[in-house]
Formats: sequence, C-alpha cells, structure tokens
Amino acid sequence: MLLTVSKRLEFSASRRLFVKGWSEAENLAAFGPETSARFGTGRNYVAYFVFSGRVDPATGMLMNISEIKERVGHVLRDGFDHKFLNENNPSFAAMPPTAENIARQLFLDAAPLFRDSSAELVACHLSESQERSATYFGTGISEANYWFEFSAARQTMSPRLTPGENQKLFGVAASLFGHGHNYRARLTFRSDDGAGEGPIMKHEAIHREIESLRSELDHKNLNREVPGLTNQPMTTENLARYIHERVRETWPLHRVRLHERADFFAEYWPEGNHFLGLQLPFGAAHRLHSEKLSAEENTALYGKCNNPLGHGHLYLTEATIGGAFDERSGTLWDFEALQAGIAEALEPWQNKHLNLEMEEFRENPSTGENIVQALWPRFDSRLGGRLVRLRLWETANNRFTLRKVPL
Repeated sequence: MLLTVSKRLEFSASRRLFVKGWSEAENLAAFGPETSARFGTGRNYVAYFVFSGRVDPATGMLMNISEIKERVGHVLRDGFDHKFLNENNPSFAAMPPTAENIARQLFLDAAPLFRDSSAELVACHLSESQERSATYFGTGISEANYWFEFSAARQTMSPRLTPGENQKLFGVAASLFGHGHNYRARLTFRSDDGAGEGPIMKHEAIHREIESLRSELDHKNLNREVPGLTNQPMTTENLARYIHERVRETWPLHRVRLHERADFFAEYWPEGNHFLGLQLPFGAAHRLHSEKLSAEENTALYGKCNNPLGHGHLYLTEATIGGAFDERSGTLWDFEALQAGIAEALEPWQNKHLNLEMEEFRENPSTGENIVQALWPRFDSRLGGRLVRLRLWETANNRFTLRKVPL
C-alpha cells in the first residue's frame, strides 16, 4: 500500500515553444501554431506536488501540508510565477518549456527543499489547460496527457447477452431507443527520458490522431455507426479499450481514461487492465487534535484547524476498482453496485463530527491521512475486495491517496 499527499498550487507564466536550430516547419510540426508567438503566450498553470512516506502516529500526518506550500512557494515565486520562462528561468535556455519539461523542472527544484523531511517528493503533475497536462516522476519517467471531448449516443448492452440479461444488468441504459453522453477522454503517453527538446508527442501527430477519433466517434450512434464497435459490448469499459487499441495502432499510447460523467470514468491500461472510478462526497466536521501532544504543540502544529469547536469540509472521495474483466458482458463491475457500495461505506460518516462520533478518531487525529486509511477497509469490503486506489479531497488544494498500484 502506498500513501501519498498532494498539494495543489497555482502560478501564471508566459513561454514560447520553440527550439533554436530547428526550421520553422519543424517547430510548427512539434509545437503547433503557438510556436509563432515570438514574445511568448501565456498559461494559468496548476501544479500538484506529490509526497510519499510514513504517517507519524503522534501527529497523524505524513508531513505538514502547509509546509509544502511554504517551501515550494519560493520555487514558484523565484523561477516561475509571472515570468517569461524562456528568458527569466535559466533552466529553459536550452530546452523549450513544454508541460513535460516544466513539470520536470518543478520537481528538480523542489525535491532538495525536503531533504530534511521524512516524506519524499515522488512526482509533480502540471496542468496547463483543460486539454494538456504532464507528470514527472522521481523515477525519471515523464507522462504527457492529452484530453479531448466528443458527444455520442449509445445503447448500453452486449450482443453476447440475452435481452433479459441486458435489461437486468444495464436497466434503463439498455433501452432500444438509446441515450447519450458528453464524453471526455484522456490519452497518456510515457517516456523514460525525462527531458527533451520536443514534446513526447508532436502537436502535428496528436492533433491528427484526436481529429481522427473525433471524426469516427463524435455525434455518432456508437452501436450502429462505428464499424469497429459493431457486435461489441457497448459499455464505458469497452469503449475505453477501443480508443486505446485505435491509437496503439499508430502510437505508443500507455493508457486511456474515459469519462462519461464528470464523477465516473473507465480506464484501460496495457495488458488488458481495466479500471472503474466513481466520486462521491460526504460532509463532516472534525478537529485536528492529538492526545499525544500538549495544548501548545497542538496549537503550533494544527493552527486554526485545532479550534476546540471544530470546523468541517465537504470531503470528496474517489474509489477506483480493478480486477477480472467479463468479456461476455463487457463490464468490470455493475455500476449500481459500485455506487451503492460507496454510498453504504460513507453513510455512517455523513454529517458527523468525526472526533466525537466515530470510533476511528477517538484516539487518532482526524487528518486526511488517517481518514483515507480508515475509509479503505470500509470501501474495499463493500466492493468485493477490488479497491486499488482511494482518493480523498479535503479541499481542492489538499488530496490524500492510498493505492495498491504503484505511481
């Protein structure tokens, strides 16, 4: 099991995607039209700094999350925020500030600041727009993410099931009249080379691939108008796999995530690995306080979160399950069972004061680290032992993740 804590921070910057020594045509193919912005074009970036380590039983913390903001804030202010990265940050004198290269440089600049910490910076994720993000891992692996959207109609069903079986498994979604979704898909490419002159995927290539997918899928009836899906189970899981197989015919795609709703997605990874994820919130009050610390130590460590009367959050959970995929039905798990299992796991915690009303926190601090660890067995027991990752957002800026699969 791997526990990580992520801190979200924002900054704004301008940059030009351009490689000296390349022809105009080469730069255009690699970076697209923005390469012509001679004086730079801008982005509002969102960076996530991901740490791993052991939780201190006295504090309930992997690390003080406010410390991340304080230390990394200097990196952002000095080298990134409100800067023209090509000129104001020496790191980009010889390499273009692509999303992958910025994520890598943020990691390299931030990691030394935590050498005195028991927690280790293991990844930095950078989002530069709704369509483009990247992640750099401490192992040296880089990932480039490309998002695209399409709308389509479908009848959720499998031709390998009887009409009665389809109706029982998929309910109203199996209606012959169909229904529709506004899909949002993410294509993730990986590279073992963490830095490079160009992006992992050239703009020309990924733009052509996404337009091809849109042409095939957008405003189509997936069961009837997409030849590659004819006589295939029409499920979110199978559609994610189909997109993966389509792209892999040409490019070394690592994985696909497909959202049919903002709070529900399917993922397909190499070697037949399917996953489903669903988000559900719960509201609760709590007080950050440790019986193992003095009153003064509690105040110094937790600050305003140590308010004796407590405070609260609308927490957001995201459960991701894996396991055996049923080729006959085209499903990993029944959606209603997934939804019901998560709701059942959260119900005892809804609208409660965690410290005063939940046994898990009678003696342990109700930190995000301890909450996600306490929720894991509740979720897993209701999801057939299939839970592979559980995420908890305390706020949009603070995320706690427990997972079986490696980063």
